[in-house]
Amino acid sequence: MSLQKITRLSSLRLLSSIPHQQLLLPSIGPLTASSRAVIQGEYRRPGQPKEDKFPWQKIKLDFRKGLEGMKKHFTLLKTEFTDRWVGPEGKPLIEHMLEQNRVLWEFRGPESLEQWTVSSDREIGGQSEVYLKLGKNNRTCFLYGTLNSTPPRDGETRYSGYCTMRSKQPLASFDRKIHYDWSSFNTLHLRVRGDGRPWMINIAAETFFSHQKDDIYNYFLFTRGGPYWQDIKIPFSKFFLTHRGRIQDDQHPLWLDKINTIGFTLGDKADGPFQLEIDFIGVCKDYAHTEEFAYETYKRNP
Repeated sequence: MSLQKITRLSSLRLLSSIPHQQLLLPSIGPLTASSRAVIQGEYRRPGQPKEDKFPWQKIKLDFRKGLEGMKKHFTLLKTEFTDRWVGPEGKPLIEHMLEQNRVLWEFRGPESLEQWTVSSDREIGGQSEVYLKLGKNNRTCFLYGTLNSTPPRDGETRYSGYCTMRSKQPLASFDRKIHYDWSSFNTLHLRVRGDGRPWMINIAAETFFSHQKDDIYNYFLFTRGGPYWQDIKIPFSKFFLTHRGRIQDDQHPLWLDKINTIGFTLGDKADGPFQLEIDFIGVCKDYAHTEEFAYETYKRNP
């Protein structure tokens, strides 16, 4: 027998004596990608515990609430069908075409406050406080509280100190999302009375992709303080795009036909009490304003 055949037989016997699991290289793992690399995970605030619950464990079954919910949704469904026969948003077509001003939110009773929600840095362990109530004459919205920029001692959060008021997402029958259509207008109209602090106005629009759900358009609201009201008009072309508080390089105009919510944020790092009184929030058509977008956009290939 030749030397080459003897070497081949000995090597085969050696390989057959080694278990099959040890033949695989331990450094090579399974060829699978993490879920975070494929899909952007939900944002979890620092210090907030992670919920390890399945989706069906969060469902609360109540027969009485189910009947009330069915009655509510069928009433909304009936309203949707009747409004379509009258015109857009239940208004005659000629009135909709000639409309130049529209009041979206006005505070004329306790039920008007149910369309809004307030939050502060207490959600991440901060010390700021914010409250919402009606004004003295029950005809305005009064937002007040105390701002505290001391960060929580959780070892993760470096900055703190904010208070926010935001409108709720409008829903149609069976909890279907609907959007505000402001495409006939070009200016946001506010009547407010503040204490001299600068606020940030936040407008959220519908997006196509899940990783854009935190995109918000912002602009500044400067209050002058004192007992007098301010009529503030801000063109929609001035709003710039941000993502989780960071200004984006790729700027593009706001989609006025897919508006979801509007909000106000205070975070000027001036600790102490604050207040903001709002009479109404509306939109208008300013024919003297012809600017489409105030910021530079990237040029794309045709």
